[in-house]
Amino acid sequence: MKTKIYPTIHGDLDLSRIVRLYPAVEVDMHGERAEMSLEWVELYGEKVKLLSYILVFDFTAPKEEKKDRVVLEFASKEDLLAEMQKVSQFFHD
Repeated sequence: MKTKIYPTIHGDLDLSRIVRLYPAVEVDMHGERAEMSLEWVELYGEKVKLLSYILVFDFTAPKEEKKDRVVLEFASKEDLLAEMQKVSQFFHD
């Protein structure tokens, strides 16, 4: 894949290096922040406090222990989905 730079508030991300890209939510689980899938929050969301919707750009190589990832936070699911749409254009061009 050729270099594809995606601008974010955390700086420019080289999407050609991405290992995993996924949406999720951050919830307050008994005073601890936890990352859960969108599906999980739809099933069990009433039992926890939803903190934010997130889009995770994970650049961590397989078997690498040190995490290399950037997380974008959103106030609503609609904002998350809009950002996912923008990112997807970089893979279709």
